[in-house]
Amino acid sequence: MSREPERRPKQGPQRSDLSPQLVEEIRQLVGAARREVVQAVNSTMVQTYWHIGRLIVEDEQQGEVRAVYGKQQLQRLSEELTQEFGRGFDITNLRTMRRFYQAFPIRDAVRLELSWTHYRVLLRVESEAARRWYQQEAIEQGWSARALERQIGKLYYERLLSSRDRAAVQEEAQALTQPLAEQDTRHYLRDPYVLDFLNLPSERYLEADLERGLIDNLQAFLLELGKGFAFVARQQRISTEDQDFYIDLVFYNFKLKCFLLVDLKLGKLTHQDVGQMDSYIRIYDQHRKGDDDNPTVGLILCSQKSEAVVKYSVLTDSEQMFAAKYLPYLPSEEELRRELKRERALVQQQIAAASPGEGDHE
Repeated sequence: MSREPERRPKQGPQRSDLSPQLVEEIRQLVGAARREVVQAVNSTMVQTYWHIGRLIVEDEQQGEVRAVYGKQQLQRLSEELTQEFGRGFDITNLRTMRRFYQAFPIRDAVRLELSWTHYRVLLRVESEAARRWYQQEAIEQGWSARALERQIGKLYYERLLSSRDRAAVQEEAQALTQPLAEQDTRHYLRDPYVLDFLNLPSERYLEADLERGLIDNLQAFLLELGKGFAFVARQQRISTEDQDFYIDLVFYNFKLKCFLLVDLKLGKLTHQDVGQMDSYIRIYDQHRKGDDDNPTVGLILCSQKSEAVVKYSVLTDSEQMFAAKYLPYLPSEEELRRELKRERALVQQQIAAASPGEGDHE
């Protein structure tokens, strides 16, 4: 019996190798286009916020009566703008815009090479000369906002002025800012300030859901302990002359006769978090504590994916009282740590069940 020749599938025309030059040219074209988009969004946002700050300042300067009611005016303005344009116009951001104009009253001094995040960092510098210097250096050196923040925090300007070996200081700064270079355009367009300005949806709602769920459960946990806790407020605002702060949870313990301030962080505990809580305690003791109340206690809860960190915070002159009198009525840091981990797992399951396929975006 003769065998039929083996049939092989027909093959189409062979594909030639892809030209590396073609890929590179398209890559360069798309990269340039994305950078143009970034620059356009950035410059428009910075100019818009400068003009908003100008309008607010000019409106407040119309007369003494308007200045007296400045806070109420700003709150009403925030409510109107937020209703129409979305998240980016809360009262804190409007105050930042006002400070932006006050720090850079000459429009031509606002350099559009820097982002809104850069300018938010620059506003922390009180000295006008230092602020101008950092602005120029950030442009010339191509510093990211994180690199600029690092240099300001390390007093780079002051150290250069006082150093005999400026070259060594500059070399160290360059080496330490290099790892903080700008991320690519994909990350920039996920910047929450950019998303707020464009009123685009973001993935932050998942983090907000997690935070809200944790606060709900921790509030119930503390009230169920039976150690004298009474709920006072949630997201309570405390104010200084130029800034508002919002405390996640406030309790009063009628056995200890003191307030307990609770601040929740999604992420690692930093020195800034501890310093912020100390500020909350000082402001609260000054403006809210009664004459017969004991000093306020702070509680910082940091919830990370793999662990939880809990820290009580008291002012130095209250440490002895905290150790002697407060501890028997307060849950231990270990108890709170276990509860925080348990509640986080529970809330994540609830979020996953409500939004199939969505992960925990931190």
